[in-house]
Amino acid sequence: MCGLAGVARLGRGWQGDPDPDGVVEAMIDAVRHRGPDGADRSGVDGPVRLGFTRLSLVDLATGGQPLATEDGALLLIANGEIYNHRELAATLPAGTRLRTQSDCEVLLYLYREHGLRFLDDVRGMFSLVLWDRRSNTLVIARDRFGIKPLFYHRNADRILFSSEIKALFEDPATPRRLDWSTALGDQMVSVAPRFSEAPVGSWFADIELVPAGTIVTFDLDTGSEQPYRYWEFPRFVPDYSVDAEGFVAEYRARLESSVHDCEMADVEIGLFLSGGVDSAAIAALAAGRPHTFSALNASTVANGDAEFSSRIAASLGLANDQVLFDTGSQPSPDQWLRFVWLLETPLAGPEAFYKYEMYRYVRSAAPQIKAMLLGGGADEFNGGYATQFTDAGWPGFVEALQTMQLRTAADHSPALGAWWQPDGSLVRASKLREAGPAQPADPYEGFVRWKYRDVQLYNCWHEDRTAAGNGIEARVPFLDHRLIELGAAIPPELRPELVWDKQLLRRAVSHVLPPEFAQRPKVPFFYGAGVRHTYRAFARMLLADGEQLLQRALSGPGAREFLDADAVRATAHAAAAQPSAGQLELLLRVVNLGLLEQLAGDLPAHHHRTPAAAIPERVVVDGWDSHTAAALERRAGLVAELDPDSVVELDESVLLLRGDGTPPEWFVAVNGQIEYVMDEASDAGWLSFLRAVDGTRTLAELAGGVAALAELATLIAQATDAGLLHVHAPVAAPDLQPVG
Repeated sequence: MCGLAGVARLGRGWQGDPDPDGVVEAMIDAVRHRGPDGADRSGVDGPVRLGFTRLSLVDLATGGQPLATEDGALLLIANGEIYNHRELAATLPAGTRLRTQSDCEVLLYLYREHGLRFLDDVRGMFSLVLWDRRSNTLVIARDRFGIKPLFYHRNADRILFSSEIKALFEDPATPRRLDWSTALGDQMVSVAPRFSEAPVGSWFADIELVPAGTIVTFDLDTGSEQPYRYWEFPRFVPDYSVDAEGFVAEYRARLESSVHDCEMADVEIGLFLSGGVDSAAIAALAAGRPHTFSALNASTVANGDAEFSSRIAASLGLANDQVLFDTGSQPSPDQWLRFVWLLETPLAGPEAFYKYEMYRYVRSAAPQIKAMLLGGGADEFNGGYATQFTDAGWPGFVEALQTMQLRTAADHSPALGAWWQPDGSLVRASKLREAGPAQPADPYEGFVRWKYRDVQLYNCWHEDRTAAGNGIEARVPFLDHRLIELGAAIPPELRPELVWDKQLLRRAVSHVLPPEFAQRPKVPFFYGAGVRHTYRAFARMLLADGEQLLQRALSGPGAREFLDADAVRATAHAAAAQPSAGQLELLLRVVNLGLLEQLAGDLPAHHHRTPAAAIPERVVVDGWDSHTAAALERRAGLVAELDPDSVVELDESVLLLRGDGTPPEWFVAVNGQIEYVMDEASDAGWLSFLRAVDGTRTLAELAGGVAALAELATLIAQATDAGLLHVHAPVAAPDLQPVG
């Protein structure tokens, strides 16, 4: 993982700038956090200046950049890893001599040999800039999934390019305008329930993002620009020659190969272990026995991820650090500004923030680790979200996707789309689809192609920045095109068996993971029962210091034009009082847009020059039992410490109702609607507590003692958070002074 920057002049008459290295020097300093191990740049004898700041992972001694062919005709800077560089080097013509052990040097000779076909057989994650002096052509490219970023801006005189947008702004001539209309219309920002294959942009006007799987060439003499797709996301063509076991075996082989590829390094590599099958599979397949790190917060304790990550690591004999995040606290406004500017996206949210904090912990606690393996991308392309769409099995999932197809068509053709209804339409579905944008006939293919866009715009984007902000590289074994191409060949008839609930992956790793880990049901990472605590914390962040972040976000010209300031403030206050997922996430996105507008207009100090907060704390987990779980729930803020002397009352909207069955059931009605059902036998303790609530008795009295209160603490916290119970702190006795 490194930082790239540079400038190329356009036109034959160029004679040089008065200060040719000034802009590139400033650009490199803006992305120095990406490469803390040293910076290099090209000379000043031509129209192209290349800058590079390095994180050393392969060929620590001689792998500096720019790299050049022996005759100096080709010059290259590259960010990322070429996993099969040794295989590729073996294909070069006899007599070709590589001068370093760098994995990237082979790209120069592949280009010299194959021209624009030079990336066809490359496996890896990369962004690159290559200058061909012979034809005065600039070549820029990215890997197939857009794992590594590369942005550029061009005007009549020159092209600037860099790994991050902020570096382009170091040139005073580069525009700094947030593209409000495009951003607010993006499906990822609005979370509109429709498919999208729209090009992935930069969020800023006149700042281009090199598309994934694409080479862009610039003729520096004429200024002509040409894109070339060297890889297309596969069309779904069934391979009926392979049965289910054949697909499982082939997936296993390709995943093992990808994991071993991603372990390529001359330094230590770690692993983020979430507790799900994705990262567990990587942990089991990794030859290097990586040190593992897991997030311990209210969400991961509540959904079981914290427990399972600890158990998986113990089962595999791997070291595991549980990193504590108390959701009773939140980032300061200054921390959030620093974080949003690092990510350069309105999609910056709590999940990405905690991932950034995880990287900060790794950087501090294990500085020898310079790369982290991740389980990202497995859900998107293996059916991981199928069970979250429906509980009606594969047919129900397909039906839900067909509904999304029609909704997508209706959104893009309002006149005819007005006839569409979720529960049936008088107009044929085929005609509605024809009126909308072109979509694959296969709804599952449409879903996966949509997820390909999501991965680029969200997963890869925030994983790169949160890692890069700490001088660490993120590696993603599941984003290997060989795996996705295999998945595209699974016949529809086999999808219920292989794709539903990620059975292809689960079966592929059953030889290295016990069933309790391989078949553990998917739970939403970070999200879940405890996420309400996180959302409330981030709502408090928006209101902190006199609503500092809101005031700043709403102060720019674009924000004043596009946002309803009163509605934004009202939503923030509502989220602080009673947070919900959609409410807080959407709010953060529009606030982030306003903050990005402000930050671009008045550039902050570079990331590596600004102070960071305290490092998250490690919690030692020695085994996992009910006492450990209860203690961690309190540490993570899932369950607040309850004062036994507090008085509790039911909300006026709540009624307890007894059924007539044998044994009788009990119901909790809220505003006249039955919301919860309790069994008199299995829920005896909780039911007894609720029946005894009268608005005058203390928690200890209601629970039958302090020890029993601890057993009910989680349920009390959940009921309080849902507004069913109100807990009032005890009134302190007056401090009476003697008279006279």
